[in-house]
Amino acid sequence: MESNIISDIVNLAVAIQQIPAPTFSEEQRATFVHKRFLNEHLLDVSVDEIWNVYGRIPGLGDMPPVVISAHLDTVFPQSIDLKVSYVEDRIFGPGIGDNSLGVASLIGLIWHLKRRASRRGREVNHISSHLPGDIWLVANVGEEGLGDLVGMRAVVDRFANRPAAYIVLEGMALGQIYHRGLGVRRYQITAKTPGGHSWVDYGRPSAIHEIAALINRLTSLPIPDEPRTALNVGIIHGGTSVNTIAPEASIELDLRSESAHSLSSLVSQVEMVVSESNLPEVKFSIEVIGDRPVGEISSDHPLIRLAKHSLEDVGISPYINIGSTDANIPLSRGLPAVCLGMTTGGGAHTVNEYISLGSLEQGMKQLISVVEGIFTTSYSAA
Repeated sequence: MESNIISDIVNLAVAIQQIPAPTFSEEQRATFVHKRFLNEHLLDVSVDEIWNVYGRIPGLGDMPPVVISAHLDTVFPQSIDLKVSYVEDRIFGPGIGDNSLGVASLIGLIWHLKRRASRRGREVNHISSHLPGDIWLVANVGEEGLGDLVGMRAVVDRFANRPAAYIVLEGMALGQIYHRGLGVRRYQITAKTPGGHSWVDYGRPSAIHEIAALINRLTSLPIPDEPRTALNVGIIHGGTSVNTIAPEASIELDLRSESAHSLSSLVSQVEMVVSESNLPEVKFSIEVIGDRPVGEISSDHPLIRLAKHSLEDVGISPYINIGSTDANIPLSRGLPAVCLGMTTGGGAHTVNEYISLGSLEQGMKQLISVVEGIFTTSYSAA
């Protein structure tokens, strides 16, 4: 692959990273990508009501399309300093790998196809692939945090089972092949009490004390090692002042498991603990704020074999993995899907996030190989 395409992808990733895009506030970044899709002469470019951006690269035949997506949103608030720094072959910056580089790689694929068309003497301003089916590119919203994969749900609702495959791009984790969707259930649990003055009404129940006691009960639940399962209290809210018996407090709870059965069992235990914690002056409520479904395709599925071979062809040993990504949605509906990384990196979801530039060319070659391989007879017949 031409080095200038790789450097252009990197520069585009930085430009995307400089646009704030907290979950539920992706409009500015979506607008940027929408303009790029139009400038690259994709067909059927559109933005839906939740700010997913779509564009189509027409193929030469009528085989089922391939949908390639990358999420627009980041975990960082609008106020975060998006300064980028360069250290040797690394670029540091909040969200540079998760997922600015993933979004930039969508457009990098366009550039690759244009370059190939140019070498074959075709008109590069009217992009089409040499492949026997369409490629749909999607920059979607709502992958992070409480976005609950809302963007990808809309994507899969739109295309359903028509695509030959869904390919989800993440900027980092090159070498990982996510073919299993990690099940996640998230709750907001709230305690309410009459409250009062810390001295005058001492002895009344405090919502903060009660929520703290609930946390102790939850973290005492048995969590299996196999299948791997996890429970985490990530956020605590509550209280009015230092000398007030808190009338309200809440937590945000994250439950995860490789197994739908184990997750369901843990969910039942958590809901029972919450219900049993109610007292005459202490009322608990529990609300689902996130539900990422379990799903998977076999590690021997043709799509996964193709992804493995594509990595091996560029000198990378593939690692078959499970994760909570946009791929959860098509996988949970029994549709062929895989999540791929574009380069290596580290510090995800921190201000010290970085990507390594040296392996991006391998990541792009992997992506091109997978896309082209999906349209081959061997994949389609498998």
